Amino acid sequence: MTARWEHFDHQADIGIRGHGRTMAAAFEQVAVALTAVITPPDRVRPEEAVRVSCEAPDREMLLADWLSIIVKEMSVLRMLFSRFEVTISGNRLEATLRGEKLDQVRHEPSVEVKGISYHDLRVDEDGQGNWTVQCVVDV
Repeated sequence: MTARWEHFDHQADIGIRGHGRTMAAAFEQVAVALTAVITPPDRVRPEEAVRVSCEAPDREMLLADWLSIIVKEMSVLRMLFSRFEVTISGNRLEATLRGEKLDQVRHEPSVEVKGISYHDLRVDEDGQGNWTVQCVVDV
């Protein structure tokens, strides 16, 4: 399975999904899908690095915490991110977010992500090493 991301329809909000050969790769791809809700990821230059980490009691909560951290960092730092390097060990995630300060003209943000919903929150492995992770974001 090639690492990739996608959006899916969900009433007034937007579903995001990541696929990868490892859980970490799927977490990276769902983060790109999160950025793509706001602006095309290829418009975001990976100029600055921000290190983050989180720990949760299970994989689904780890996914929700991971995406919530990205939303928080975007808001606090006024940045967008386009590259993500994730390491997962047990229920602990460490990552580097790469991006740049928000440029209203170049990035043309379409919406603001307000938060992560627990609706449709899933972290699945298909038995052949292919991972799919997803959730819904409040916009």
